[in-house]
Amino acid sequence: MMFGRSTTMVTREQALPGHSERPFAVPTTHEVLGTPLQGPWPEGSRVLYIAMGCFWGAERIFWRLPGVVSTAVGYMGGYSPNPTYEETCTGRTGHTEAVQVVYDPTVTDVEHLLKAFWENHDPTQVNRQGNDIGSQYRGAIYWTDPADEAVVRASRDAFNDVVHAHGYGDITTELRSAEDAGPFYYAETYHQQYLHKNPGGYCNHGPNGMTCQIGIVRQDQVPAQVDVAPPRG
Repeated sequence: MMFGRSTTMVTREQALPGHSERPFAVPTTHEVLGTPLQGPWPEGSRVLYIAMGCFWGAERIFWRLPGVVSTAVGYMGGYSPNPTYEETCTGRTGHTEAVQVVYDPTVTDVEHLLKAFWENHDPTQVNRQGNDIGSQYRGAIYWTDPADEAVVRASRDAFNDVVHAHGYGDITTELRSAEDAGPFYYAETYHQQYLHKNPGGYCNHGPNGMTCQIGIVRQDQVPAQVDVAPPRG
């Protein structure tokens, strides 16, 4: 996972051409949750896309959370259509390694998902996460519901104060709507739920020692909070 080294974001003109169709198969069922990997999901399900470095460990964090219906790893935020892993790792597609998080809004909400996001990586690093260096490892949050933008930005601003208090610089996470970021391209089969299939596999994620506050957004900005049970072990 550590051979990508381009820390300069490619331009659309410089990007690889990509593929007119997906050049590999993708499974239909989540290996852990037993739910559809590519949909359709239960009525009312919502989707958030996040990127926080290598997508193997990032995906596992989210499939363990209560209220999450399905997760998948893929490539997002770039230019080249239907990229492969090898192409993405060159840094010449413009994509970041992303996780698609499908959740039940009657059980959890965006703020609780963002809490897991902020607390399990270093969001101040630019185009890298620890040993994983390259623009494909940049942090990002891509929302699908316009109402979530206020929540995402308020969460970022609040956690920025936390990282400053711990001696870090500014958060560098890319914040965009999913519409602006472009399509989510599913990654190859062997990447999906990788750490379930390979329990001893490489993981670059875990608690960073900082706490993200919940309930930072005014109640007139988002739906009423829901009760969320502790994460499953």
